[in-house]
Amino acid sequence: MSKRVAIIQGHPDPSGSHFCNALADAYAAGARGEGHEVRMVDVARLDFHLLRTQEQFRNETPCNDIRDAQETIRWADHIVFCFPLWLGSLPALLKGFLEQAFREGFAMKMRPDGRGWARLLKGKSARIVITMGMPALVYRLAFGAHGLKSMERSILSFAGIAPVRESLIGMVETRSTGYRARWLMRMQSLGRKAR
Repeated sequence: MSKRVAIIQGHPDPSGSHFCNALADAYAAGARGEGHEVRMVDVARLDFHLLRTQEQFRNETPCNDIRDAQETIRWADHIVFCFPLWLGSLPALLKGFLEQAFREGFAMKMRPDGRGWARLLKGKSARIVITMGMPALVYRLAFGAHGLKSMERSILSFAGIAPVRESLIGMVETRSTGYRARWLMRMQSLGRKAR
């Protein structure tokens, strides 16, 4: 069964020359090859400002680029987030994008009775693809993968997105081209399955 796949390219450099870009492209190629529909959102190329107040988060109308990205997320059955690990978490630009896009009324809303939140993105799954300079096992065990867990629990799961799967790619700056080629092939395979 074909799916609608949104790929959120979260590397903050708009040059498009990073391994994250190649991974996202490989996933997209695999998905399209299997008949899935794919839309890409390149966060580095969007024009939006950072939210600075609760008033902005709750009441400001999102700009056109954010509204377009929200429509892509709403359209998708499966969402892929691809980004480098910076200071143990996602880059600030991607975090700013998520704050803009995953607002109250789009990702969640308070229930009418005031008892908890309705999760508005239920029925969607996600994959988080993170590149990093350290070994992925060290990130998981020594650092507790806190940045990853925060994104999974406080953003995606809170909006109702489940399941959320992970691909952690360590030592990307020092590994051979063969290592990178194997990961690109793995991304194509995951894209074919859209999971």
